[in-house]
Amino acid sequence: MRCQICNKNDATIHLTEITDGIRTEMHICETCAAEQDITVKSHIPINELLSNLLAVQPTDEEISGVSQQNLACPICGFTLAQFRKEGVLGCPRDYDVFEKSLEPLIEKAHDGKTTHCGKVPLKTPGDTKKQMELLNLRQQLEAAVRSEDYERAAELRDRIKQNEQ
Repeated sequence: MRCQICNKNDATIHLTEITDGIRTEMHICETCAAEQDITVKSHIPINELLSNLLAVQPTDEEISGVSQQNLACPICGFTLAQFRKEGVLGCPRDYDVFEKSLEPLIEKAHDGKTTHCGKVPLKTPGDTKKQMELLNLRQQLEAAVRSEDYERAAELRDRIKQNEQ
């Protein structure tokens, strides 16, 4: 995938924002990110993050009772004991199978939130943020028109006009 700014280099930084169920993406290269003063925080490996969270979490029995302890994923055979030991899940279905045990972990990792709401780096230039916001508003407007929510569509139209000025 090419950088959306220079269209020359490969995009290595992918900014994703999801607002009201509408996803907006921007893909840029490291050079353009540096020119735009976009800094990317170094990421903590997920297994390290989960291991740190598990160290202070209540036991599985305290969260969901003994019945969840004996539960195994029907697809991959993964158990909560393996998750506690390895810090990673076996397959995507594990999120559904172990939902009761994972939800408190996810809430703690995301400051009480359990739905993805996207993020924009702190040093993203104002015009990039504005472009992403306008794109998001236009997508919301299309969705509102499709669902015949004309009152919401009018509000979004006005917000778009205001942001374009």
